This record gives sequence, structure tokens and C-alpha cells, in this order.
Amino acid sequence: MSSNFIDSSIKQFKYYKWLAERAIEQVSDEQLNQQYNSQSNSIAMIMRHMSGNMLSRFTNFLTEDGEKPWRNRDAEFETGSSSRSDLIEEWERAWQCLFTSIENLQNNDLEKLVYIRNQGHTVMEAIQRQLAHYPYHVGQIVFLAKMQAQHWKSLSIARGQSNDYNSEKFAREKMRGHFTDEILKKDPENDL
Repeated sequence: MSSNFIDSSIKQFKYYKWLAERAIEQVSDEQLNQQYNSQSNSIAMIMRHMSGNMLSRFTNFLTEDGEKPWRNRDAEFETGSSSRSDLIEEWERAWQCLFTSIENLQNNDLEKLVYIRNQGHTVMEAIQRQLAHYPYHVGQIVFLAKMQAQHWKSLSIARGQSNDYNSEKFAREKMRGHFTDEILKKDPENDL
């Protein structure tokens, strides 16, 4: 079960990274920074927040508190214009930190205690915490991008295509696999 948890978690994180990136690709640089009102977040803000959170949580994951003293969480939500290249550079660095940390875990690490703001979590619980947090924000990114994109390209089963999709799936033999395997393999731009 343990190594399956690590492998499955990596696949889940890769899937949510993929979803966010396919959404971000569909908006202009200007739209990345667009806020609907003063209380809402732009896609850029969410990307900065996720990046800051990942770097804080997964830098020295097993040995330091997940909320680092160098993190400035409030700055992640400041208004202003961020360039796509700066956002993507920070985004990639943060995801690399996450993947390196999780890929280096051993099964016997999963029950070790790590802390986030002095609150103890097993490594497994800390990973599950982030597997709940990041998809929440990826959903926000997808929603904002879908509202702004000129010609939205569906990231899941397109409207009106559910029956065809299900027919194709049920025409196959039953098999064991992770739901992300097929999705990520089909995307020629996927480098995960």
C-alpha cells in the first residue's frame, strides 16, 4: 500500500499540474493578471500562492516546518502585473521541489512526523493535505481561464460527449490502472 500511495500521489500531483497548465495556456498574458473585483484573485495570484506554498511545504520536507520563515504569503496575493515567463519559472521551480521531495520518499518515511505551523502530521497526512489544497486552487484557475478564454478547449469530457466516452471505455476489458495514466499519455505536450 505504501509505495502505491507515493506513486499515486505523484500521478495525482502531475495531473493537477497538467490541468492548470492546459488552462493557463488558453488565456492571454493580460488575462493572467485580471481580477473581477478587489476581493477576487487573478490566475497569477493563485499561481504565486501555489508556488509559494509548494516551496515552503516541500523544501527540506522531512526536517523543517512546512511554513518557512522566508515565505511571504501575503505578497502572493498582492495586485499588480506578473509576466507569464516569471510566473512559469517560479511555478516550475515549485513543482520540481514538490516532485523531488516526494520521489525521494521511502515507504518507511510515510509515518514520520512533519510539522506545518507547529502542527504535527504524518508524511502521508501532509501529502494528503496538499492533495486537497492544490486541486482546490487548480479548480479556481480552470474556472477563471474558462470564463476568459476566447475559444475554450475542454480539459475533460466535452459537453455532449459523455455517451461516446463511456461507450469507448466500456468496450474495453476491465483493467487495473491509475485514472491519470491515459489522460497524461494522450497529451503530446505533456512532459511529465
